[in-house]
Amino acid sequence: MSDRTELAKFLRAHRAKLHPAEVGLPETGQRRTPGLRRQEVAQLAGISVDYYIRMEQARGAKPSRQVLAAVGRALMLSTDEREYLFRIAGENPPAVAGPNRTVSPSVRVLLDNMAVPAYVVDACYDILAWNRMAVPFIGDLARVPEADRNMVRWMFRLPDDAEPWSEPASVNFARSTVADLRAVYARHPGNPALAALVTELLGTSRRFAQMWADQCVEVRRGHHKRIQHPDLGALAFDCQVLTISDSEQRMIVYCPEPGSPTAGVFARIAASVAAPHGPSLCPNATPGAGPAPSAAVVTDFT
Repeated sequence: MSDRTELAKFLRAHRAKLHPAEVGLPETGQRRTPGLRRQEVAQLAGISVDYYIRMEQARGAKPSRQVLAAVGRALMLSTDEREYLFRIAGENPPAVAGPNRTVSPSVRVLLDNMAVPAYVVDACYDILAWNRMAVPFIGDLARVPEADRNMVRWMFRLPDDAEPWSEPASVNFARSTVADLRAVYARHPGNPALAALVTELLGTSRRFAQMWADQCVEVRRGHHKRIQHPDLGALAFDCQVLTISDSEQRMIVYCPEPGSPTAGVFARIAASVAAPHGPSLCPNATPGAGPAPSAAVVTDFT
């Protein structure tokens, strides 16, 4: 439902915040009130002055999506502000451009300073960044082509007789991953990367096609994980999913119970990676493993 009064207030407030120079207009003498004039916003948006005045006066017809988009550009609104503009006008906001693949420097610093395994994935489940603690679990991805750093592809490339498919926990994890991917797919309709991934998996994986056809939707959240690592033994930890603001990226963090055997294993990994040229605690995840995930990687889906 639209709120014309709130829409009018919002437009007036944001028009008052802008200076002509910020939008490429010349300064034309002293202004009685701060900000742009109504006719200047109308000019920038490509609509009539009378139409825009009626919007600011909470009168006239409900603005179309095209008009809202044009006014949002004219007022230099942020993504959040444009979404709010559409919602108070009674429209669904336009879909954002798509999964963000740029990892900010601050997130990389956070990763490098963590004493537990952690990595960052985008909305397509491509692994974008990781710390050295994560290598025993996801492999050394520095030598893996970017196109092969996708967790969903790893999962559904496993042959039908692979051990994880015989374990209910692994199958449930796969189902929840497909459900999360469907939720992302709806948020980014027509996005080429997502469309290509889904189309590829529908054509190459019978299991994925069956799970996709179930039409389940579920946003990924944290869960408890137990794995039998081929080099590190039995491990148990909480797999926390932290959303990174201003993007669809998520940081996956392995959090063991303090004082547990898993915490001790993680402490030894941390000491190993901190030592100059220290020995690897996980020979199966050595550099040069190639694009296929190692045994250590596969266990991470259980």
